[in-house]
Amino acid sequence: MEQDQLSQVFAALADPTRRDIVARLAVGDATVSELAEPYEVSLQAVSKHIRVLTEAGLLTQRREAQRRPCHLEAEVFDLMTKWIERYRRQAQERYERLDAVLAELQDAENESHRTNQGAAS
Repeated sequence: MEQDQLSQVFAALADPTRRDIVARLAVGDATVSELAEPYEVSLQAVSKHIRVLTEAGLLTQRREAQRRPCHLEAEVFDLMTKWIERYRRQAQERYERLDAVLAELQDAENESHRTNQGAAS
């Protein structure tokens, strides 16, 4: 289930308009109308973006009198961060192992160079 939600989240964030909506909601809650203001698309198109983000679990909407503000759900970002961090850590470990191998090769090359210089003198 967690993997399926992760797929939905990444798919939802693949669209630049949806990423922009998420960035704007990171500043604070906003209604669909407020979110639609900077775009040259219909309110219906922005509502579709909101629906995709909501289905992915990134947003929720609640009723406040006549308003229905969208709210960013930070927990989903924790899920993404944990997934990304696991692979970042693995990549970091590989780079550290590579650095160690390169350092050993460099030390061996330096030692060989010193040995060859000593033999030539």
